[in-house]
Amino acid sequence: MSDDHRSDYGLEHHGFTNLEREYWNLTTPALYEQAIRHREGVIAHGGPLVVRTGDHTGRSPNDKFIVREPGSERDIWWGPANQECSEQNFDDLHRRIVAYFENRDIFVQDVYAGTDPTYRLPIRVITETAWHSLFARNMFVRIFDPEQLRHHVPQFTVINAPSITAIPDVHCTTSGTFILLNFAQRMVLIGGTRYAGEIKKSIFTVMNYLLPKQGVMAMHCSANYGKDRDDVALFFGLSGTGKTTLSNDPARTLIGDDEHGWSEAGLFNFEGGCYAKVIRLSPQGEPLIWDATRRFGTILENVSMDANRRRVDLDDATFTENTRASYPVTHIANADYTGLAGHPRHIVFLTADAFGIMPPIARLTPAQAQYHFLAGYTARVAGTERGVTEPQATFSACFGAPFMPLHPTVYANLLAEKIRQHNVKLWLINTGWTGGPAGVGHRMELAHTRAIVSAALNGDLDAVETVSDPVFGFAIPKHVPGVPPAVLFPRQTWQEPDAYDARARDLAARFHKHMAQFESALSAEVEAAAPRGG
Repeated sequence: MSDDHRSDYGLEHHGFTNLEREYWNLTTPALYEQAIRHREGVIAHGGPLVVRTGDHTGRSPNDKFIVREPGSERDIWWGPANQECSEQNFDDLHRRIVAYFENRDIFVQDVYAGTDPTYRLPIRVITETAWHSLFARNMFVRIFDPEQLRHHVPQFTVINAPSITAIPDVHCTTSGTFILLNFAQRMVLIGGTRYAGEIKKSIFTVMNYLLPKQGVMAMHCSANYGKDRDDVALFFGLSGTGKTTLSNDPARTLIGDDEHGWSEAGLFNFEGGCYAKVIRLSPQGEPLIWDATRRFGTILENVSMDANRRRVDLDDATFTENTRASYPVTHIANADYTGLAGHPRHIVFLTADAFGIMPPIARLTPAQAQYHFLAGYTARVAGTERGVTEPQATFSACFGAPFMPLHPTVYANLLAEKIRQHNVKLWLINTGWTGGPAGVGHRMELAHTRAIVSAALNGDLDAVETVSDPVFGFAIPKHVPGVPPAVLFPRQTWQEPDAYDARARDLAARFHKHMAQFESALSAEVEAAAPRGG
């Protein structure tokens, strides 16, 4: 193999010795060759690489830990989202991984997290398999210049070794799976899981720690723009709520589908690719993403395929509801490949409301936006986390608590400051259930949601009369072009309005219970944005 793309900063800096072969910064075709040679996957019709992730078909939040060390321990929001791990346990697992790789092949990708040169983070992803190396190449910002690669010195390193498992009684983990983040050593260790999403989300967590300290808002959101780079819209939401689908709008330009920063200069993507949920994807509903699933360079995780015809079936959930496609942003024809844009004009909070209470759209005040950002109400969608097989109502601060190492109010205050500074229009959109809770009602029609988003972003709702929701207080438009009026008011979609009222009061009580942890940090204005009753 050519050493043209090898960094002078070698793997000995990460503790590795006696390696068999080092594959440095292989191109996509070369990684395909290695993946097929090592029987890691198969090639489907059109060119995507189809792989399986085994028992883990989603993230394992209960297996994620942050090392408690003097340099960062006072900053971390310790608790269920950020469990602690000792330095000794981290070092023990690091030694196990290093020993495992002796006399074995290893794959290295040197890339960036962040498209803005001012804030980008040089990273290195070291993997056991070629397809995980391809995933890193898809998802992060690639470096094509051999001289840049030669001088690349990572400021954070991810070591992904699925074949290595922890011993819970020895390493104080919850299972054999582990995702350990060490800010002192600037390193992430991943073992016991082949689910590739852990790689990107670990670096997202790192960016969420580093950037707010520089006054940059780090966000779990997708983004696009309209007529120009100053017509930016952000879509916040957990996996499965529609961030990727709604930001991939043929009438607008995609910036990125999941992770962004907001600096004094404007918006920038953390990634160089997309990681889309593709179960029951259709060419009619999501034409851009559907097309990307048929492309060379795309990785399809846990998607069913006819072994003889090599045709994939995106409707088949045999392996998981959380089937995924990883592809470079260049697979989206109307994407902005720079990953840079101006300041947002619109912010949309997406909730997949499993109770069927939230309206399909509501306008928020800045105080309501801060309240709902801290609440992060949505539903965990089947398959996005291990053990979740049906929608479950949940609260996830900042619409991404598992990836927020700092206290949620740090992000909420930063967001509130930028909203005030740039006079952003604020919306809450329910992509979840209508006509009743999950199991009784049905999901919002995608066509209606697209019409709602389009009307909001185009200014068609600016002069529309609104009605104040009696429980949540936000303003619901009385008319949206292309959407039946009854759909806009969820109480009218329930067969038993009294049952709706009772469930709405119950949901309000859940909000109050969740938000009690933030009471001491809320201003009077934000406290007043809480739902009534409950």
